[in-house]
Amino acid sequence: MSGEQAKVQGPAAGVVKQSQAVQLKDVAAGTATQMHVLIGPGDGAPHFAMRRFVMENGGGMPSHTNLVEHEQYVLRGRAEVGIGGKVHEVRAGDVLYIPAGAPHYYKVLEGPFEFLCMVPNAPDQIEIVPDGC
Repeated sequence: MSGEQAKVQGPAAGVVKQSQAVQLKDVAAGTATQMHVLIGPGDGAPHFAMRRFVMENGGGMPSHTNLVEHEQYVLRGRAEVGIGGKVHEVRAGDVLYIPAGAPHYYKVLEGPFEFLCMVPNAPDQIEIVPDGC
């Protein structure tokens, strides 16, 4: 490594941290649902954020839309996930793609249900869909 590269500090040098060091916060629209931003703009990530969601038994999220797409990887548990009118049962090892604007919901079948969710660092807004997917 050159002397110039050795001087790089802060987010430009990358970030390594323990996920447990990032505080879980309640998700207002969810039931028994928490989330933490593992990597995001505050870490210097210019394009995407990585979030971890934890949903306990009886938890989930009502049908809603977002302005941004979601790419997800299920870590543990099982849930019913509705995406654009189709219902899926997902479990550890499954991956999901939820297009921007697609109505989607989560209903925990076996908790805790945990997944990683990657989203673009772009303006987002959650809108509850009154009649479900």
